[in-house]
Amino acid sequence: MVEITVTIDDPVGLHARPATVAVNAASKFVCEVDVTYLDKTVNMKSIMGVMSLGVPTQSEITITCDGDDEEQAIETIVNVLRQQAVIK
Repeated sequence: MVEITVTIDDPVGLHARPATVAVNAASKFVCEVDVTYLDKTVNMKSIMGVMSLGVPTQSEITITCDGDDEEQAIETIVNVLRQQAVIK
């Protein structure tokens, strides 16, 4: 299992467009991918789950990957969030 904690820098928070891109990236991997915000954990392969978190700007989220391709999954998801200018 690998995990990383990142700060959401987008002024709007983790909104629909970048969340959709991140969910699509997470869905390509076999491993389990979860995201946690304020003690609530959801499956990062579910757009409804991710959007239900309502993550505002300057908040920390923790992304956890557990499975065969966990290292590649977490690296890809972090890169996608950086490309979408959600994190630095």
